[in-house]
Amino acid sequence: MKNALPRGFAPIVDRYRVTDGKKFRLNDYDPRDTASLSDRGKKAKARARDLLEQGIARLADLQDRLYAQDRWGVLVIFQALDAAGKDSTIKHVMSGVNPQGVQVSSFKVPSPQELDHDFLWRGVIRLPERGCIGIFNRSYYEEVLVVRVHPEILEGQRIPPELVDGRIWAQRYEDINAFERYLARNGFPILKFFLNVSKKEQKKRFLERLDEPEKNWKFSIGDVRERERWGAYRKAYQEAIAATSTPWAPWFVVPADHKWFTRLVVAGAIVAELEKLNLRYPKLDKAKRKELDAARRELE
Repeated sequence: MKNALPRGFAPIVDRYRVTDGKKFRLNDYDPRDTASLSDRGKKAKARARDLLEQGIARLADLQDRLYAQDRWGVLVIFQALDAAGKDSTIKHVMSGVNPQGVQVSSFKVPSPQELDHDFLWRGVIRLPERGCIGIFNRSYYEEVLVVRVHPEILEGQRIPPELVDGRIWAQRYEDINAFERYLARNGFPILKFFLNVSKKEQKKRFLERLDEPEKNWKFSIGDVRERERWGAYRKAYQEAIAATSTPWAPWFVVPADHKWFTRLVVAGAIVAELEKLNLRYPKLDKAKRKELDAARRELE
């Protein structure tokens, strides 16, 4: 536990990792899947809770080492349709980490300043520092998801008209892959999570937002209208994930109908990535040790 991914996580994480999009089919991933954990009774669910607790504890330990070592940075991207649970997943999975070492950015409608730059710019200026985990709640992927479903948005992006043609989506996939490879080569591995919620579960959560006063603030009529484009969004996600799943920046298509399981997969995937980095607390040289010894003598 102290030096490795908690036992039982690896097969769960591997089940949802996509590193090669050639054979990827979004319909092959069941939003209700729980890797059979919920089918084995109370003991299995207790095991799942225990795994999540272990994962969060291990994540806190690794993040502390990441921060102290100050060599690597990690970018974690969350994408999903509305009500898939991005906010709650981030809140629960990152509950044990040091806030100083985590930077969370939420991406909404681009500002006028952001529209005066290329589509990756607003993501670039929010990238994590070395020693930190950067979390993007939505990201530059909106430019091949929402914008693809609403191509009229391109008209407001001030792109020269002659550059907006049928090749623009393939070009943006190419740019994203190159950008993510650049980050990985500079010590910033990327993890991308698509929280895969079903249409039925989304409806249930929308109704909860209407029925429960403390959740009313989460509801937007725009979310319901976007629901009418469910098929278009699924197609956009299918193509984006297929085109941008790489060994250096894999996608994880995470079942999102059961929030407890979503959190388990996300925690396991982040811990697994951090384990690969061989994180260590910095070793002190002789001069620094002498300095510490002198400080101790002075204090004593």
